[in-house]
Amino acid sequence: MTDKNDYKIAGILGWPVSHSLSPLIHNFWIKQYNRRGSYIPLAISPNDLKSAIDACCSLGMAGLNLTLPHKEACLSVLDKVDETALEIEAVNTIVFQPNGKTFGYNTDSFGFRAAIESKTPKGWNISGKTVVVIGSGGASKAVLHALRNWGADEIRITNRTDSRAENLALQFGPSCNFWPWSDRNKALTDVSLLVNTTSCGMQGQPPLDLDLDHLPKSAVVNDIVYAPLMTTLLKRAKARGNPIISGLEMLFQQARPGFKAWFNIEPQITNDLRKTINAALVMS
Repeated sequence: MTDKNDYKIAGILGWPVSHSLSPLIHNFWIKQYNRRGSYIPLAISPNDLKSAIDACCSLGMAGLNLTLPHKEACLSVLDKVDETALEIEAVNTIVFQPNGKTFGYNTDSFGFRAAIESKTPKGWNISGKTVVVIGSGGASKAVLHALRNWGADEIRITNRTDSRAENLALQFGPSCNFWPWSDRNKALTDVSLLVNTTSCGMQGQPPLDLDLDHLPKSAVVNDIVYAPLMTTLLKRAKARGNPIISGLEMLFQQARPGFKAWFNIEPQITNDLRKTINAALVMS
């Protein structure tokens, strides 16, 4: 008799979910590492979230990823949630246990830091440096969690809605300072890293309204948007000589812990994977 766990299935829940690149990434790794299994997209409405998770667990799936609008709602329907997910207030990865328990994790904080570390010179560190984070949504919480735990000296948070940025600064502790949206350009003075976590610059959205004149040319600029791969912010930063990091890096890195948990191997980000995803982005 074949062990039912010999062929492992994982997937991603979203509403909608057809835009997700996660199936391409995980199925690429499944093929690359000769794993028996598959990774599937599942369009699940918010009202069906708990029943869908329970069904996937009962069917013997290895686990799930979560995308909008399920990351926050998932917190209340799992058996256990790790400390990082609780602090960020979002789950993006579920691992099903052999005893039927559902464990939730957040790998976005790990993914952000790993993305920055992988694309900056060896030894580059945010410790003791100043960072600007633009945005106050779920992604910004993961970024702030990573930066604070990494030892950033000062994290300046700004957002089009001032009250949301102010609340985040209070939530993430003394290293975080609120800067009004009207002062966003001045906030770039003497920083080492600029991170955009908003949807500005995404396909169909207006570009980020930000003047880079105060930004040191040595500062690293990261936009977590990856469609398009080169946002207006990244183009402008590159043109003035700043090192840039696209949102694709965080997408790749945050996927690695889940794949390792489900398929028992540490996946690597190769040039072939990049070519596959870049081609998909061009087609979209």
